[in-house]
Amino acid sequence: MSLLGAAWHQLLRALERTGSMTWEITWALVLGFTLSAAVQAVVRRESITRLLGGNGPRSLAVATGLGAASSSCSYAAVALARSLFRKGASFAAAIAFQIASTNLVVELGIILILLMGWEFAAAEFVGGPIMIIVVALLLKFFLRPRLLEAARRQADRGLAGSMEGHAAMDMSVQGDGSLVRRLTSARGITSVSHIFVMEWAAVLRDIVIGLLIAGAVAAWVPDSFWRAFFLVDHPFLAKVWGPIVGPVVAVLSFVCSIGNVPLAAVLWNGGISFGGVVSFIFADLLILPVLIIYRKYYGLRTAALLAGVLYVASVVAGYVVEIVFGSTGLVPGQRIARVETTHLSWNYTTYLNIAFLLLAAALVVRFVRTGGPAMLRGMGGGPDDMTDHDHSSHDHGAHDHSAHSTPTAEEGSS
Repeated sequence: MSLLGAAWHQLLRALERTGSMTWEITWALVLGFTLSAAVQAVVRRESITRLLGGNGPRSLAVATGLGAASSSCSYAAVALARSLFRKGASFAAAIAFQIASTNLVVELGIILILLMGWEFAAAEFVGGPIMIIVVALLLKFFLRPRLLEAARRQADRGLAGSMEGHAAMDMSVQGDGSLVRRLTSARGITSVSHIFVMEWAAVLRDIVIGLLIAGAVAAWVPDSFWRAFFLVDHPFLAKVWGPIVGPVVAVLSFVCSIGNVPLAAVLWNGGISFGGVVSFIFADLLILPVLIIYRKYYGLRTAALLAGVLYVASVVAGYVVEIVFGSTGLVPGQRIARVETTHLSWNYTTYLNIAFLLLAAALVVRFVRTGGPAMLRGMGGGPDDMTDHDHSSHDHGAHDHSAHSTPTAEEGSS
């Protein structure tokens, strides 16, 4: 086989792995984003801000719960956390909200179950609150009042990061009646469709990049490399090393949000420890583009502190999960994450994909017919460009977005 032919064969292998993982998780992504959109459609941003004013356990618990019901896009979550901080939320509560928004969302759990097993989803939801507690404790100890005030002044400058317009939009529907009645109303369905498409637009890049990287790594990197890198032949050292190096691999991968789950599956098959997988996934808020945004939002010193705190918290959460799940016998004995090429057949995955793709198509049509494209163009705008967007003030038919400023390409760039 010629060199060109060999290269082509390796590329096809990588694309086949990517296609297989994509097919396995498609219905889960649609389901997760639909559920998230339904929750966001009935929760107003002002309500969130009012509940996050303190640093105590109650505020952190509320921030965690509301974050888990919010956006799964890391960039939008980081932008929304800054917005909450500017409006009066405590810094610790805003960061807790940010962590929960990317690491405790339902779509992440579903994808973990499909690709890796229920144990990993359970570990994620056990480790997430642990990470938030560690972050809160470290911030309380290291974030001095002078540094906090400097961070607030920097945040109030309103420098644009990424997905600012998306984070600033409040697409919830208010009014009388039960949650079900509001969701099933014309305005409720429109709101769900808008949030659904906007969430997809926010994370699609990361999902695609994550799947492509995972497919390439699974096809091209030999198992011997991972076994040596993760110290597989030294079981105790592997458990110590995994949570330390997992976040480092995440930072270098440049993939955030739920897009890093396929790569986590590859790393698990390659030999990283159970706790290392958890730490790797938690480090989605430490990739280099996000670190640069932290510097814009809060200043260099606070950004450096936040990066260190998030790293330490992800490592600690990985260790705790490793110990707890290992002592209870919940760490899977086999490394069989679903990253191999599969052949299409008429099984439950195919039927679910068809059903949920039809649901996605219906929501997209609703989005297009009710003024959604104008909102889509404003996703990358500044933090104050779309703050007046309010579904409750619109007619239940096509929304009129002419009253809202849509940033130009130059204004919306980040």
